[in-house]
Parts: sequence; C-alpha cells; structure tokens
Amino acid sequence: MVKDTERHRTEGTAADKHAGSRKRFAWRLPPLTDWRLGTRFAVSFALVAAVVIALIGSLAYSTAATMIRSDAQDEFQATVESLTNDLRNPTVGPRPDTGDSLNFLHSDSFTFQVVAPSGRISVPVGGDSKVEILPVRASDRTVAAMDEPGVARTRTDTNNGEEYRIATVSLGGGNGAIQIGQRLSPIERLLGTLAAQIAGVGFIVLISAGLAGWYVAERVTGRLVRLTEAAEYISSTGRLDLEAREGGATGKDEVGRLSRAFDGMISRLAGAKEEQHRLVQNASHELRTPLTSLRTNVAVMRRFDRLSPDAQQRLIDDLQGETRELTDLVNELVELATDTREDERPREVGLREIAENVAERARRRTGREIVVDADDTVVFGRPQALERALSNPVENAAKFDTENAGPIEIVIRDGRIEVRDRGPGVDPEELGHIFERFYRATSARGMSGSGLGLSMTQDIATAHGGQVIAYNREGGGAVIGFTVPPARAAEGPGA
Repeated sequence: MVKDTERHRTEGTAADKHAGSRKRFAWRLPPLTDWRLGTRFAVSFALVAAVVIALIGSLAYSTAATMIRSDAQDEFQATVESLTNDLRNPTVGPRPDTGDSLNFLHSDSFTFQVVAPSGRISVPVGGDSKVEILPVRASDRTVAAMDEPGVARTRTDTNNGEEYRIATVSLGGGNGAIQIGQRLSPIERLLGTLAAQIAGVGFIVLISAGLAGWYVAERVTGRLVRLTEAAEYISSTGRLDLEAREGGATGKDEVGRLSRAFDGMISRLAGAKEEQHRLVQNASHELRTPLTSLRTNVAVMRRFDRLSPDAQQRLIDDLQGETRELTDLVNELVELATDTREDERPREVGLREIAENVAERARRRTGREIVVDADDTVVFGRPQALERALSNPVENAAKFDTENAGPIEIVIRDGRIEVRDRGPGVDPEELGHIFERFYRATSARGMSGSGLGLSMTQDIATAHGGQVIAYNREGGGAVIGFTVPPARAAEGPGA
C-alpha cells in the first residue's frame, strides 16, 4: 500500500512537471486587437498578395500545363497518323519492313523501334548504346502479328524510370510493327520547373507585398502613433505644450487633417487654460478689495454700540454695498467661468424685442429715461445672451451719466446696436481697453462694478459673429455697442 502511494505520488509529480513544462513552453498568438497597426497592414497586404498569387499562379500553371501537354499529344498523334497513312498507302520505294529502311522515322522528339511478332526488337532506331528501348507487351505482339497494315494502338508505360506514351503500328502481313515512343518525363520536369518558377516569383511578390504593407503602415500609422503618444503624454501629465506635427500636419490626407485638428484642439485647450489662469488671477485681485473692506467693517462691528447713529448707518450702508458688489462679482465670475449662455438654443429673434426688454428693466431699476429707436432687424442668436450683451452698456450709461443730462438712447440699424448717453464720455486713451476683463477706467475706480460687463458684451458679440463699438459722441457722451449679422434685412419705414 505504501509502495502504491509512493508510485502514485511519483506519477503525479511527473505529470505536474510535464504540465508545468507545457505551460512554460506554450505560446499563443496574441489577439488581433493587440497587434500594432503597422503589423496589421503588413500582414493584410501579405495575405491579399498570397491569395492573388495563389489564384493567378494556379491559373497560369494550369493553362500552361494544359497547353504543353495538349501540344505534345497533338504532335504525337500527328506522327502516328502520318505513319499509319504511309503504311496503308505505300508509295514507290523501299518497303519499311526491314531495319535499313527506317531512317525516315528518325526524330529528336520520339523514339522508334521495330517489333517482331514474337516480341523481339528487330531494329532499334539509332543503333548505338544511347538508344532507348521501349517496353514490349502482349498487346504490342498482337499488333505485330496482324495482317492488316496501319493498325495503331496507343498506351502509356514506364521503363527505366521514364514514362512514355507509346503507339504500336502494324506493318501488315504478320511482318511486325513499328513502335513510336514519346517521353513524358521531360514534359513533367518542364512543368515542374515552371511551377517552381511561379512559386519563386510568387514568394518574391509576397515578400514585396509585405514590405510594401510595412512601408505604407510606417508612413501612415507612424503619424498616428505620434498622435497617440502625444495624447497619452497630455493625458498623463496634463501639459498642453506638446504639438503632434512632425510632418503629419502638413499632409492633405485624413491623417494630416487629424493632426491639424489635434493641433487646433490642443491650441484651444491651451488658450482656454491660459484664459482660466488669467481669469483666476484677475478675479483674486478684484475680490481682494471687497473682501478687505468687509473684513475691516466686520472688525468695526465689534464696537458697533460705541458708534454714533450716523456712523452706524454709514457702516451698514457700506456693508450692504460691499456685499452687493461682491455678489454681483461672484455671479458674473460664475457665468463667465461656466459659460452658461452656451446652453441656450439659438433661434431667430428680433432686436427690437430685445431692446424693449432691456429698456423696460433698466427704467425700473434706475428710473432713467431710456428711448428705443430700432428697426425690424432679425438675427439668429441666443436671446438671453444678446439681452445681457445690451444691458451691460445700458447699465454703464446709467451709472456714469450722473448728471442725467439727457435720455439714454438704444439705436438699432441693420444689426448695429448702439447705446448713446450724454455723460462724461471715455478718455480717448482708455477707449481701446474698456472691453478688457476687469479693466476699470480711472473715473470708474471709485464706483461699484467688477469690470466684467463690457468684456462679456465683447464675448457675446464675437460668438455671434459681430464686433464691439466704442467712441465718444459730439457734444458730449459716449456710444458703446456691438454688431450682429442680421438673418433677415430690416423692413418698414424705419429701415
């Protein structure tokens, strides 16, 4: 029992070792999805070439073999028929019943010999040691003993490792027969050589196709590999300072277009990231002032009961103003950072309707007189975004025109929107900067505001395919606005 246990344990250990060795030496072809694109191209080209070579090579060999064999058989048959006719219709001259009269049968393509009825070879044509002796069978002796001349029987046979097509033609009168033999082995060797040449050429074409596939793959997929590496680099590092060009972006094919699109996407992402950094930096700078003021006022609140009633009221008003300004700034920052207006669906909208809504809201908030002079221009855009773009310059006009020197005018003509006031105007040196984010003119630094309103107007106008407008009016005041390409021309007397 102990011995059987040991034997089973030994057999089990050997089996485990054998299985382990099989696992160790086992090799599996990786799945197609794990192959590089270049390898797939090369293998695909090689497989297609192999199929084409196999089809064309087999067709060429079959056609050539059929033609060669058919020509050899036709030549053999013509020779046999010629001999048969000569024996059946003898001409004047020596009768071919002796060996001396068989010189007319000499040929480089065939072997001839005379066979007696007994089967003895009377005269092998050639008469030297190199002559080929054809095998004689019972059927050949039967033909040799026939009285009728020109009777032919054809068969295939082998002798000394050679394959023959043999025709036995009777001489008549029981005088024997003439055998004509055609060697088939040279024909088969010729066809074998032809097959080897076709296979060799096919192998060369197959290797060339594989190399061509590899070259095309390197030319095409090499750029895709660089794009992949660039995407993986950006994904792993988060850096956007890498471009995928290296020759791919200049092509006009799909890979070149992909490279250019990739470069454009990276450029836009880099620009957005830079814009985000700038926005955060500017926002932190702008938030610092109201937060500092709030901190100071909160510190003063600790001794609120010691302040006079006027000081208490000024402190409360200051806190309310700073809180309101901070709220407005945060709201504008959130809207600017999240770009929520992009979620609004564009549609055709009349600019007169937008102007009336903005004017009504501004009248209610400021109590100022606001006049709308608009045509019936219709644009394709986002209504809420356009209202915001127009309300910002209207609110600025009401804020800066403290003297209330005249009504604020909203004038719309063929997609051109202008907000006109009679306030102090804008310093000419600052006209080029008023649409920059967080920029505040010297005269506005003591007023509430974030410096983001007009920059939003510029962003919205640019998103709608327009541009901003800013200049000073004759007689005092400023004109600030933007343009939007109209979807339909204005109609009516006011156009």
